[in-house]
Amino acid sequence: MIFSKKLKKFHGIKHCFFSRKGGYSTGIYRGLNCGRGSKDFKKNVSKNLNYVSKKINVKKENLILMHQTHSNKVIEIKRKNYSVMVQSDAMISKLRGVALGVLTADCVPILVYDKQNGIIGCIHAGWKGAFSGIIEKTIKKIKKQNSFHKIYASIGPCIGKRNYEVDLKFFRKFLSLSSKNKIYFIKKNNHKKLFNLRKFVADKLLKLKVKIDHVNYDTFDEKNNFFSFRRSCIRKEKDYGRCVSVIKIV
Repeated sequence: MIFSKKLKKFHGIKHCFFSRKGGYSTGIYRGLNCGRGSKDFKKNVSKNLNYVSKKINVKKENLILMHQTHSNKVIEIKRKNYSVMVQSDAMISKLRGVALGVLTADCVPILVYDKQNGIIGCIHAGWKGAFSGIIEKTIKKIKKQNSFHKIYASIGPCIGKRNYEVDLKFFRKFLSLSSKNKIYFIKKNNHKKLFNLRKFVADKLLKLKVKIDHVNYDTFDEKNNFFSFRRSCIRKEKDYGRCVSVIKIV
């Protein structure tokens, strides 16, 4: 279990960036695979989610996950739309007794807390979601609740810049959005760049006046600690596991 030093200081919330350690899955999913969308045995995923629920101290039916599609859709979880699986890539809530979870395997999990108004949130920020505004939309949705706010965010384990190789088409796509995005890339060779997804995400939060910290692990490098979509592709594995990051109001 991995924690943000900043978020851990707040007594109003409980959180955790879970690694793949522990759990009941085997083979390529060995450990704590929480991906319901994976091809892992459903009973193993269910047992893993039960393990997470107990660690975060909520009922399993109160651990809310998302069906993530790399969109910029944000949902506020209320009693009337309460479900253990919602269609979005970010959630916010004021509800007590529920935990919000985000699944990742190289993308960035972001846990958010508005201390002023008792609002929690989680964001699934892959390059597509971050590019299309998932971070801005989530923070804006929190700020709409009250003009006074104190928002903190922790940026969790994700793929590191030295392992995120992209082609020139990808690079040009970011430059078409803004020439300033050039700072997030370094040259690998004449045909490839390396992309700093963590910094791209962090700068968006800082621009929104959110106070941040980093739980800085490279999911690609640390195969014993984290699942990685890209590493699984390189190994030509049939599928990959997903780690979960969770936050709740105490």
